[in-house]
Amino acid sequence: MDLNAALYLLACLVPLLTVPPLLRHEAWWVRGFEFPAVQIAGLTFVVLLLFLWGFGWQTGWDRAVILALAVSLAIQMRRVLPYSVLFPHQIQTARQSRPKDQLNLLVANVLMTNRDARPLLDLVERQAPDLLLTLETDDWWQQQLAGIEESYPFVVKCPLDNLYGMHLYSRLELAGADIAYLVEEGVPSIHADVILRSGARVRLHCLHPAPPSPTENATSAERDGELLRVARDVDPGAGPVVVMGDLNDVAWSPSTRLFQKVSGLLDPRIGRGLFSTFHAGYPLLRWPLDHVFCSGDFTLMRIARLAHIGSDHFPLQVVLQHTPGARALQPEPEASPQEAERAEEKIAQVGAGPTPL
Repeated sequence: MDLNAALYLLACLVPLLTVPPLLRHEAWWVRGFEFPAVQIAGLTFVVLLLFLWGFGWQTGWDRAVILALAVSLAIQMRRVLPYSVLFPHQIQTARQSRPKDQLNLLVANVLMTNRDARPLLDLVERQAPDLLLTLETDDWWQQQLAGIEESYPFVVKCPLDNLYGMHLYSRLELAGADIAYLVEEGVPSIHADVILRSGARVRLHCLHPAPPSPTENATSAERDGELLRVARDVDPGAGPVVVMGDLNDVAWSPSTRLFQKVSGLLDPRIGRGLFSTFHAGYPLLRWPLDHVFCSGDFTLMRIARLAHIGSDHFPLQVVLQHTPGARALQPEPEASPQEAERAEEKIAQVGAGPTPL
């Protein structure tokens, strides 16, 4: 096969990469195509330019291939453009600093098999977050992190050796902290009220649902059901809410967009950047799996992907400021009746309980 034939075949095949997510099927291999939207967009753009340079649009078949590439590129760009500086901020930047109203959050998936805790400990010392959420932490990691408990007296511990251990360390008072298994045994979540220095109470949900993959769950039903169960139960109108963790889903997927609409929570990345946290070892294969969402009564002080800590994830830091008046300036997403019904169906599919979180 010569180069021209190879380019023609590639141009015909590349648009097919955009098709699986449009099917809304729950199979792991279908949902997997949602993750590399940036990479598929880049590949599609390059192939489109090469095709135009090599073949032009002289024949009807050429024009059909060009159209397919252009439509594919447009679909992928529509997914990822909100997570760029070309899009308006969904959460406004704080106009002034009020430390008593701030909540400094750090999410760190440590990679359970990583046996060097020093980079994380050094990072925590430098960044001094109010809340540190560690994921994939087992008994060994719990022992390594024991030294920070003097500075973080409020701790929720759930060490597991199945990649779903979870620990929450807080400088701020935690009230009513609870560990729940919303969908699957061995896949915990943490729920608590955080008392800010101002006295305001923030409802916090820490999640790490299992992903759809050939080694985990055959479909995305469990992950989606857990996310939507939490989305259904949060009530931004009742007070400040934060959801944080490794959601094993990208920001632009149908599941995450439905989560936002049902919950009414905002994403600080919109209008600012991707802040891709996984995979730390492969620069060309990264996407945003670690997330912080919040209600509309917060503004943003800072969001950053932090230094490598030896894990396959980069830590994510988000500093929020409780600003009740911002709610009027930050429209919260809303689910249509059809979307709300679809969410309930997904929740019922995995038997997630009706008890409010």
